[in-house]
Amino acid sequence: MQHVAIVTGANSGIGRATAVHLAANGMRVFGTARNLQSTGKLEAMAADAGVTVEVVPMDVTDDDSVATAIASVIDTTGRIDVLVNNAGIGGNGVVEDCTPAMLQSVVDVNVGGVLRCVRAVLPTMRAQGSGAIINISSVAGRIGILAQAPYVASKWAVEGLTEQLALEVTAFGVRVAVIEPGVTKSAIFAKNSDLPETSGAYDAHYRRMLQFYRSGLKHATDPFEVAALVYEVVTTDTPRLRYSVSWGGPELCDGRAQMDDDTWVDIGRATTDDDYYGRFEAAFGLPIGPDAP
Repeated sequence: MQHVAIVTGANSGIGRATAVHLAANGMRVFGTARNLQSTGKLEAMAADAGVTVEVVPMDVTDDDSVATAIASVIDTTGRIDVLVNNAGIGGNGVVEDCTPAMLQSVVDVNVGGVLRCVRAVLPTMRAQGSGAIINISSVAGRIGILAQAPYVASKWAVEGLTEQLALEVTAFGVRVAVIEPGVTKSAIFAKNSDLPETSGAYDAHYRRMLQFYRSGLKHATDPFEVAALVYEVVTTDTPRLRYSVSWGGPELCDGRAQMDDDTWVDIGRATTDDDYYGRFEAAFGLPIGPDAP
């Protein structure tokens, strides 16, 4: 029996790599995108790999769009074995610069999108007595990232929702996991360049956040590394709830888990950029200053 997978946000980055990789490993894959005109690279990559990814229009912020898209897959195949909730957006801003509207717009995509898709597939998975739901979170779901309050808040919510879901559906034979990538080659960085600074008080915070990503992008992981992990999570006989991957992923997730809160907060007391970069490297083993290799 050929397994059926749905990958949201399949037109770029991790989603595109995951859709192609699952198809290359024998699954029938439906990749969703809000705009079908943006799927040219997905179709070309799939063709180069000698596989097919069937494209389905879906806007994860629209209840009807999600319900219609997933119903169309069920009507076509009669089942859904894998849901990869990958669609997401970034969101910059320190907390003081973050308006409720900014927060809501990011949460609606990153959390609401996950919830809508989960609710749409679960009746079928429960009836089957099997299935796997993989939510793509971020290191920002386990650790605060300077000047990215909307994104961090949304990804922490994804982590909580995933943990809750895993507890609730394991009895139905449904596997749930969350993947926490660090810096991965993705279009999300180019799309997430706005700095909504209003007071001028947080110049250093925005500067240090941008420098973190500049350093990470030097070593950014190919999204197929994340895709390979998705396949492993779906097929392993010894599944876990959480997986970290990509540049900075294990270091940040594990480092923060082993660090007490006072030590974490103390990093923010750095008085200069060099002081901050030094404290960060001492805490996580990641050099992020301008001179970092």
